[in-house]
Amino acid sequence: MKFIKDFKEGEKIFDIYLCKHKTSAVTKNGKPYETATLQDKTGTIEAKIWDPNNAGISDFEAMDYVEVYGDVNSFQGMLQLNVKRTRCAKTGEFDPKNYLPVSAYDIDEMYGEVIRYIKSITNPYLQKLCQKLFVEDKEFVRKFKSSSAAKTVHHGFVGGLLEHTLSVVKLCDFYCTRYQKLNRDLLITAALCHDIGKIRELSAFPMNDYTDDGNFLGHIVIGVEMVGEKIRKIDGFPARLSSELKHCILSHHGEFEFGSPKKPAIIEAAALNFADNTDARLETFTELLNNAVDKSWLGFNRLLDSNVTTTQME
Repeated sequence: MKFIKDFKEGEKIFDIYLCKHKTSAVTKNGKPYETATLQDKTGTIEAKIWDPNNAGISDFEAMDYVEVYGDVNSFQGMLQLNVKRTRCAKTGEFDPKNYLPVSAYDIDEMYGEVIRYIKSITNPYLQKLCQKLFVEDKEFVRKFKSSSAAKTVHHGFVGGLLEHTLSVVKLCDFYCTRYQKLNRDLLITAALCHDIGKIRELSAFPMNDYTDDGNFLGHIVIGVEMVGEKIRKIDGFPARLSSELKHCILSHHGEFEFGSPKKPAIIEAAALNFADNTDARLETFTELLNNAVDKSWLGFNRLLDSNVTTTQME
């Protein structure tokens, strides 16, 4: 199989890929065309079907496995596939394991690091809360280890939620060595829990799309509810500590326009917001640069709010 990460400009591609998304539109001249996002375990590529009425273009939908024939070209510094023929693939013609994007890091090793951070928490109530979530709740652990951290923006792969969470925890742990006012137990617990709602916000792979609760509530509200469910099962959990932890989760996007119901009101919430934003933005940059084909401007990125380019190394 020719994996997407190995595509090069000018190549002809004839292989089977998962159609993650598909939309129809018209050009300025009124001609219909289609845009599809094709995926395998190494990444995604935008595919253009400029003549969808061509006899060689068989109809397919999102989440179909599609055999495509086309040319790889470059547009705004990113590879793109110009599709000439398509055919829906039949069961047995492909191995689904080749189409699930997976973290570059070992999932069990990352989970082991999470457990070590939990063991370092000294507050008995926060320690018990993390144990109930990340150790005792086997169904939660299974989903936490396999879920993505986003639909498309960053860490959108199997193990992405775990990878992002661990990165945020490590950043927060570093902050605690520099800023003595930080309550490490509270901050590490908040970092571990800040995105747990994503296991219910997004469906499992290969769909990895918003659920009903994801659309109605979002992962921030869902996460606070999940934490509250566990806290109610811990006798004597301090009310103030519960509110501080929930506040960190509610405010971790930092601003109302970014989806936070509250702005950070305690230093731990501010630190969590900075750590979350740092990892999200740097991972977004990393994924953009990994898919760049040359040292050119890559176009406007919504999350980064900037027209992005690669670093020119001398």
